Amino acid sequence: MTKQKKVEFVINTLKELYPVIPVPLDHKDPYTLLIAVLMSAQSTDVRVNQITPLLFAKADNPYDMVKLSAEEIREIIKPVGLSPMKSKGIYGLSKILIEQHDGKVPRIYEALEALPAVGHKTAAVVLSQAFGIPAFPVDTHIHRLMYRWNLTNGKNVVQTEKDAKRLFPKELWNDLHLQIIWYGREYSPARGWDLSKDLITSTVGRKSVLEAYHKGKK
Repeated sequence: MTKQKKVEFVINTLKELYPVIPVPLDHKDPYTLLIAVLMSAQSTDVRVNQITPLLFAKADNPYDMVKLSAEEIREIIKPVGLSPMKSKGIYGLSKILIEQHDGKVPRIYEALEALPAVGHKTAAVVLSQAFGIPAFPVDTHIHRLMYRWNLTNGKNVVQTEKDAKRLFPKELWNDLHLQIIWYGREYSPARGWDLSKDLITSTVGRKSVLEAYHKGKK
C-alpha cells in the first residue's frame, strides 16, 4: 500500500468512526479552553474536567482570575499535578491578557507562545479548537499512532507535526487531530493494546511494530 493510500485509508476510517467529534476538554470560550489545556499537561482530560468547574466557579475570565493569588489557584488545581508551575502560569497569562490583549486570547502562535506556561502544543490546540484556525497539535496519542502507521519516523513531536501537516489536507487538520486522539484512546493505546481491534494499524502499520506486537504475544 502506498503512503497516499495509507493516508486515504486513515482519513476514511476515522471519518466513519467519528462523524461527530467531541472536544475532550470542557470549556465555554477561548479563555477557559486555554486554561484547561494548560492544566492538562501530564494529567488526564477526565481529571482536568473534574477540576476546571471548581476553578471557573471562582474565575472564568482573566479579570476575575487575577483577583485570586497564585497560591489560591494552586490550592484549587492541585489534583491535576504540577500545580506550582500551572498556577503561576494561569495567574501570569491572565495578567498579560489584561495588560496586552484587552483581556482576550490572541489568535496567533507568537502571541500565545509568549504567554507563561503556554507551549506550541497548547497554542495549537487553542487556535484549532477555539478559533477554527488550521493546526495539528501533536500529543502522545498522535505521536504514537503516526509512528505505528509508518507516517513518521517517530524521532520527536516536532517532526511528527511536520509529517502530519505534509501528508494530510489542511482543511482536515482540525478534525483529524481530534479523531486520532479518540482512536488512540479507544483502539490503539500504549498499554493493553489489542491489535485485533486496531483496524488502522493492522492494515497500514509499520512492519517492525507489528512484528514486535506479535513477538510479545508469544
